[in-house]
Amino acid sequence: MGQQYAINFANNSINGWSACVFQQDENIGQTGVMSLAWFAKKCNPATKCNFNWTIDYSFVWAETGVLVPGVNFSASQTVAAGLTSNNLITFDNNGAFLFEGQGTATPAGSLYIDQTPNIPLYTASVGIGMSGSGTFAVQAQPNINATFTPHPKYWMAFGQFTPGDVLDIQQMSNIVEIDFPANVYTMYVTFNADNSWTVSQSPSVSVDKSAQLMSARKK
Repeated sequence: MGQQYAINFANNSINGWSACVFQQDENIGQTGVMSLAWFAKKCNPATKCNFNWTIDYSFVWAETGVLVPGVNFSASQTVAAGLTSNNLITFDNNGAFLFEGQGTATPAGSLYIDQTPNIPLYTASVGIGMSGSGTFAVQAQPNINATFTPHPKYWMAFGQFTPGDVLDIQQMSNIVEIDFPANVYTMYVTFNADNSWTVSQSPSVSVDKSAQLMSARKK
């Protein structure tokens, strides 16, 4: 097991939505990549929820049809991977999709998916995950080698999300980056009563009980 990371989230708003953790990576090295709702948990007013992970990578695929925002990527297969070994896998279709033939490729630092000629267009998507859940996906295509060079950057949103949702980040206005300083592995995030964010290295912001009362009056 690697280093454990955590986000402790508190909902001080009157909204009983889902807290979503996702990743963005402008330099991932693969065109057409879309971010997925990595984690998502419903969090009622005046309550908290926690997200925990380690930086361990995996290959993932799902039968998504056309990969567009709003589609849900529910992985049909997840295979553990590393950045220096077991970083290459083949995506094939022998009557059904599958990953096979895992090995090691160079240069290190990237994850490679070799897609065979048997892959039909606009049927499946392939990608990578972290800590057992998908983070990025791209439309599967025949005879294309998909290469992902990850540099994890963590973000949060609060709204209507389900784990695996394909996100339209360009249309998401109220998001916040969760930056982990050196040697800090737990961050505290609060969605405030005015729908703003507070991000801190210490649990200095407590849950506001008034949010729970305001929510109850709305019902």
